[in-house]
Parts: sequence; structure tokens; C-alpha cells
Amino acid sequence: MSAEAEQSTDHGHGLPPASSVKRWLVTTNHKDVGILYTVTALFFLVFGGVLALLMRIQLWTPGEGFLAAVSYNQAVSAHGLIMIFWFLSPFAFGFANYVVPLQIGARDLAFPRLNALSYWLYLFSGILFGVSFFQGGTFAGGWTMYAPLNIPVYTPNIGASTAVLALVLFVASVTVSSVNFLTSMHRMRAEGMTLRRMPLFSWTILLTVWMMLFAFAALLAALLILSSDRLLGTQYFAATDAGGSLLWAHLFWFFGHPEVYIVFFPALGVMAETFQTFTGRRIVGRKWFIAAMVLVALQSFVVWMHHMFLTSINLQIKTLFMATTIGISLPFDLMVFALIYTLIKGRVRFTTPFLFSFGALVLFIIGGITGVFLGAVVLDYEFRGTYWVVAHFHYVMVGGVTALFGGLYYWFPKMTGKMYDEFLGKVHFALYFVGFNLLYFPMFLAWETPRRDFVYPEAFVSLHQLSTVGGFILGASFLVMFYNLSKSLLVGEEAGDNPWAYSVTTEWALPSPPPLENFPGRPTFETGMLEFRRGPGGTERSGVEAADGGEPTADGGEPSTDGGAAYVAEIEAESGHDEDHASPWPFAIGLASFVALLGFSGLQQGGFPTGLSGGFYAGLTGGGLVLLGWTLVRLARERFNGPVGPFGESWPFENVENTKLGVWLFLASDVVLFGAFIGSYVFIRVAHGWTDWHDLIPEAHVVLPGLINTYLLLTSSFAVVLALVAAERESRWGLVASLGLTFALGVAFLVNKALEWLHLFDLHGGAFAGGWLPSTNVASSTFYLTTGLHGLHVIAGLFISLYLIARAWGGAYLDDERPVEYFGLYWHFVDIVWLFLFPLFYIL
Repeated sequence: MSAEAEQSTDHGHGLPPASSVKRWLVTTNHKDVGILYTVTALFFLVFGGVLALLMRIQLWTPGEGFLAAVSYNQAVSAHGLIMIFWFLSPFAFGFANYVVPLQIGARDLAFPRLNALSYWLYLFSGILFGVSFFQGGTFAGGWTMYAPLNIPVYTPNIGASTAVLALVLFVASVTVSSVNFLTSMHRMRAEGMTLRRMPLFSWTILLTVWMMLFAFAALLAALLILSSDRLLGTQYFAATDAGGSLLWAHLFWFFGHPEVYIVFFPALGVMAETFQTFTGRRIVGRKWFIAAMVLVALQSFVVWMHHMFLTSINLQIKTLFMATTIGISLPFDLMVFALIYTLIKGRVRFTTPFLFSFGALVLFIIGGITGVFLGAVVLDYEFRGTYWVVAHFHYVMVGGVTALFGGLYYWFPKMTGKMYDEFLGKVHFALYFVGFNLLYFPMFLAWETPRRDFVYPEAFVSLHQLSTVGGFILGASFLVMFYNLSKSLLVGEEAGDNPWAYSVTTEWALPSPPPLENFPGRPTFETGMLEFRRGPGGTERSGVEAADGGEPTADGGEPSTDGGAAYVAEIEAESGHDEDHASPWPFAIGLASFVALLGFSGLQQGGFPTGLSGGFYAGLTGGGLVLLGWTLVRLARERFNGPVGPFGESWPFENVENTKLGVWLFLASDVVLFGAFIGSYVFIRVAHGWTDWHDLIPEAHVVLPGLINTYLLLTSSFAVVLALVAAERESRWGLVASLGLTFALGVAFLVNKALEWLHLFDLHGGAFAGGWLPSTNVASSTFYLTTGLHGLHVIAGLFISLYLIARAWGGAYLDDERPVEYFGLYWHFVDIVWLFLFPLFYIL
């Protein structure tokens, strides 16, 4: 047996038992990954919650308390970052990982190993952020990281740089997850599971990941630029005369406002599912509900400047964004009324999941109404930077999370097979709801308190003390939740397959917890009844039948199915292959990324400091990069059988194979990344003065090197085309030669670029006698960083081409040229980007 086959046997189809630590380190099954996400997110809830309680203790009286000023700023900043990034969205995606494949009739997500990788990148990014506390202190400039407070002059600790790199790693996790979910939900739905029939929770996740794909790419651009300013000494956000502070605000809030809906949409999906289940009534106006969500997802990218009314943007632009803010509130009105009318038309059962979902609706309405004040330019002048914003923000964001706790209770029986204690669940809700309002509502009354400051007027002491009491009651409510769930997991009563009388989505037709591969065969959603075909001649109904043209009732009527009906055919006839569920390499890649970025955090002005500390960080960087390269190769070489598909509607990607769609989605995200870099260059140049920009550039920066590189890359793209033709014609040596030519031309591009840079670094005489370095001025910063990002893409492409050459030498790709095609898509994209960079940085 070959080593590769042995590897597949060791890490493939069989999973260690759930009681084994190894199981959780190597699993790629979507249900296991969902549990890992959920448990880890709850840990970060506790982490961020403890920091919040420290803040509330400090605010018991105005003035400095047991925390020093810098420590308080670190607690405020870390609390915001942990809750926004490491708790809110990952908590929702714990449910998404577990439930969405079940709801759409998939055996797993399209790329199981990428799913596991997204989790490990998420976990190690959180660990990296935790390490930042031990490197002189973490970031202390607020969770929005406004410039210029985000540069080393004001936040000099190494830990602050580590916090930024932790966010970079987190965004990598989000990108991997977004590509995977979009491919799965568009290409892996079961037969008959059209978008129109898809359950509302899955709809909210689909729209959420579309927003994540583009919004987080903009954040990644901002973080990479900030990392460069902190580690390499570039001058983007230090260039206040060229609009550096305003540039950060644009980049951050282009991400930041869609992030509100990225957090809230999954909670909205939980509310819809639980309202349907516990009223026995399908959501009123379902198609309009979906249309409103689509409209909000689209509009979310055109309202970001309402966070910037206090900046120097002109009044006409502010008025335009005030109008878009009002516009995006209208679809939410429709969704809120649909939920309320569903309650009116149905018969409510006040279970714990319903109480949390209903509480979320109440809190969100308060948050939405108070947000209207901030959407008006004049009122925003008064409220911005006060505790009115803090209260509104938490009523929206934490209000949404309230529904996610309802989702935790709702799906806990499905995940564990055990039923939680209903009485303790209601105690949790009572403490939670009282504590929440006691904590945040007084902030509206004490709104003149300056945000992120522990000094406030004496008149507000009683209100802040009330908030502090509310904070501890809210914290105590989670002790009840953890006790309830842990006790129920150990000694709780068996939940059965479906503990809810009116649940109508597919996961409730499966055992609790579901089997490893979800279904005994291939499910379809073609009939009007939910049933399972166990053999060629018979069916077994689940007990849920659609009403014949009528509406279901809450008192014994039959609920209609949200998503159609399902039956499952024979596994031997329909499935066709065994799937793997384990791989050690996602964990290894996450660990290697953690080590490498921890090493990078020690960079200062482009180099490691002398001494033991510098050697430690340099060693971590080198070792981490080597480990990362090795683990990536092992992942690529591993034999892994993933789920097959599609079996049903794949609109609008019917003719796009899964891996190709994944590549296209990644490149779509990369378009936003490069667009943000190019937009940043244009923004700073316009702010500085378009023609005055030339005064910042030495005469030695000539066109010829860029022109040569343009010819090299265009020729390399032609070579990739030749490689694909050779693979299609089954010409082994033609394939190897063409890929080799692509590699050689890419290396020539990098050599030419390196020679150009070395020449510019070593200038003598004139205004740039010390050389034109990345830290010289803002023009050099934009040139080196933007073309450097492109160069990193070229380097990544060269490593891929080397891998392809090695495999092609052994005869690979002659019977399946698709890997060469996918590499070509990436390489052509890199070349197209250069066609934009060349005129911008060499001619204009």
C-alpha cells in the first residue's frame, strides 16, 4: 500500500469516539465543527464578559478606580473586539455549521477540511489575541481602532500589534468559511430544495455569508495596511495631512456597518424558526420577509458613512447617507411586522427558546428606534461619542444575540439528544432580560457620559451604579445557563428525535443527535410530505404532513413544511461512495499560522530588534513559515473523499463545478481586497494633491521596470493557457514545459521587482539621499505596500505552480485538467491586477 493510501486509511473514513481528544483535533464533520464553534464562542463570551464587569466596577464612581487609565482602555478595547469578532458571529456559525447542511439535505459542507480549517484559524486567532495581554498590554485604542491612535506612536506595545495580527488571522478564517458556505448552499442542496423552499434560518445564513465575503475583505485591507504601518513603518494612517485618519474610517465602516447585519441576520433566522415552531404558524408574508432581507443585505454596503457624520465629509454627502439610513430601516419594519403578525395569528407556547426570541424582538425594536436618532445628521452631532451610542449599539447587537441563546436552547436537544431543564431555562431568561435592561437602559438616561471614559458627571452616579448592578445580574444569568446545560448533558432526560410539536424543518426528522453522514441515502424534497423511503417498496413517515391547502393551527392542526418534504433513497443506489471525516492538517495549519504571526508581531520598522527578544521572534517567524508550508503541502497531498453533489437546483451556478465556484468566490473577495488598496492609494493621493504627489517620488522611479514586468506577466498568462491545452491533449511534457515556463516568467518578474526596489532603497544625493524606503513618505508607502501585496500573490502562485509541476512530472492532470484550469484562473487574476497597478504607480 502506498504511503498516501495508508494516510487515507489512518485519517479517513473512521473517526475516533467523541470521548477522545483526538476526535476533536482531526474531525471535519460539520456537526462536530458546529459544536466546536459553539463551545469556543461561549468561552469568549465569558472572556469578554469578565472584561465588561471590570469596566462596570470601574464606573461605580467617576474617576480612576482599581484599574489604571491604560488598563481601563485595554479592557474597553479588548471587550469590544472579543465580543464583536470572537463571540457574536462564531456563536451563530456554530448553529449554521450544525443545522444548515441538515436543513438543505446535504451530507456535509462542500469542503469539509476547509470547514475544519476555518474553525482552527478562528481558535488560534483568539489564542493569539489572548497572548497580546502578556506582551506589554493589548490594543488600547478602542474596538474601532481609529487612526492615528492605532499606530505605534500612541499604542506602542508589541501586544497591540499582536491584536491586529490576530484579527488578520480571524478574517482568514471568515474568508475560508464564507467560500465554503456559499459553495455548499448554492451547489449542495438536495433535489427539490429550491431557494424558494429553503428554510428561513438557512436563508439568513446564505445572505450573511454573501455579506461576509465582501465586508471582511475590506476589513482585511484595513488590517494589512495597519499591520504594515505598525511592523514595517509605512505612513498610511500617520499621514494626517493626506487624510490617513479619514481613510481608516472609510475602510473600517465599509466593513463595520454590514457587520451589524452579519451579526443580526442569523439571530433573525432563529427568531423566524422559533416563532414558526412555537406558534404553529408559518411566518406571515414569507416571500416578502425574504425579499426584505435581500434588500437589507444589498443596502448594507451603502450606509457606512452615517458613522462618519462628525468627520470632514461635506453636507451633501452626509444628507445622502442620512437618506440611505432611513431607506434601510424600511425593510426591517416589514420583517418586524411579519414577526408580530405571526404571533397574533398563531397560538404561542412560552417555552425557553420562544421567550429568548420574543425578548430579542422587543430589544431590537428599542435598539432600532433609538438608532433613528443617530441616523439624523443634526442629532448625531449631539449623540455621537456618548453613552446613547453605547446603549443603542448593545440593544441592537446584544439584542440579536438574545435570539441566539434561544437558538442554543432550541437546538440543544438535537445536538445532544438530551432535554434541558425548562424551569431553569425560564429562570435564565428572567435574569437575563431584567439584567440586560437594568444594565443598558440607564445609559440612555445618562447619555451625556463620554464614551470610553471613566470620568463622568456626578449627577449620573446612581444611573451608572444601576447599570453595574444590571451587569452582574446579566452575568449571573449565564451561570444558570451553564449549570442547566451541563447538568442536562450529563443526566438530562432523553429528548427524542423531535421534542417540538410544530417544528417543520428537516433536522427534526432525523435522530438526535443525527448520524455521522446525516442521511442513510440521498434525500430529495419533491413531494408535499416529510417521509423517509427505507427500501425499494416502502416509506416511513415522520408524522409531519402538510395541510391540504389550508393553514396549520396551534391546537392540533398539521403544520405545513418549511422547505417542502423529504424522502431518502437507498444508500447503495444513491450515495455511491464513502466519505472521509477526519484530517489532522487543518489543525496543523492553524497552529503554524499562529506561530508565524506571533513571530511577526516582534517586527519593528521592518526588522527584528537585536538581542534575545528579537531572536525569539525571528525564530518563531521562520519556524512558523516552514511549518505552514509543510502542512499546506501535506493537506494538498492527502487523499480525502468529500461529499458529492449537486443533486438538485444550483441556481445561479448550475454549470460551475464546486471547486471552480470556490475559486471564483475567493477571487471575488480578492477583488474587494485589491480594490480597497487601490482605492486607498487614490484617496490619499487626492487628499495630498494629485499633481503634488510627484514631489514625493524620486526621478529614479522610472517606467521601464514596470513595463518589463507587464510583458513578463502577460507572457506567463499565455504560458498557462498553453499548459491547459497540453493537459487537454494529454501531452505530459507539453504540460510540464508550459508550467515550467510560467514559473520561470514569474520568477523573472520577482527578480526584476527586487532589483528595482534595491535600486530605490539605495539612492544617493538629492531629496532622497537616504533612499526611497517604505517609511520615507506616504507615496513610497502606497507603492511598496500595494505592489508588495501583488508580489505576495505572485509568490503564492509560484508555489502552486511548483506543486503542479511536480505532480505533472508524475503524469497527473492528463485525465483531469481541472486543477490546471483553476490555477489559471488565479494566475490570470493576478496578471489583470498588475494591469491596473502599472499605470497607477508608473505612468500617472
